[in-house]
Amino acid sequence: MTTRMVFSGFGGQGILTLGEIVATIAMKKGKHVTWMPSYGAEMRGGTANCAVVISDSLIGSPIVLSNIDILCAMNQPSIDKFLPKTKPGALVLVNSSIVTEKLAGGANARYIDATNIAVKVGSLRVANMVMLAGFLKETDLFTLEDITAVLEQRFAGSRSKDLIPLNIEAIKAGMAQ
Repeated sequence: MTTRMVFSGFGGQGILTLGEIVATIAMKKGKHVTWMPSYGAEMRGGTANCAVVISDSLIGSPIVLSNIDILCAMNQPSIDKFLPKTKPGALVLVNSSIVTEKLAGGANARYIDATNIAVKVGSLRVANMVMLAGFLKETDLFTLEDITAVLEQRFAGSRSKDLIPLNIEAIKAGMAQ
């Protein structure tokens, strides 16, 4: 089975990190994985997205131009750009703090109040982890334990290691939504 995903939003929302975490978890589970980032010239505030492909077999191309199975959209420009490229019935995770209109058509939309929950938890910077919680709730690709292990590995040697508990708190708050 192959799952084609796109994570998209503004630069600075942790979109690339979100996709990288999902890809890393899948890789640790023995899956074939590609992760392909894309961002505009201006990092913070510009557009950013990444494509993640997870498969039980070899992956022919990391490029996801159409037939998206899962779209994680943190803002309206992400919906505008990528929703038309999703499969019928695709799972679409929407940051309802920023995208206020409901999606029309055949999308299987889940609305996650990611930005507002992140602020309540204590930092706008963890909105991506709230979206990750929504991803966790809606798919059977990994567990909270998988996320925790990757977060601890990913941030262990960085100045961000003190944020691991906050990230986990944001994930739990997102799960409770």
